[in-house]
Amino acid sequence: MGNMQQGANEVMYKIASHLLSKMQESGLISEEEREKINVLNIETFSPELAKVYL
Repeated sequence: MGNMQQGANEVMYKIASHLLSKMQESGLISEEEREKINVLNIETFSPELAKVYL
């Protein structure tokens, strides 16, 4: 995977993570659901810093 794609994945992961937090704060999803979706997002976007996020 090229650096441009890796950078884009990193940004998309961070946006998805931020949206998940907002959804949890709004009561749309539980903390448990947010954690499960976050794991899927890490698998999908495979950000280089995945170890840090888990």
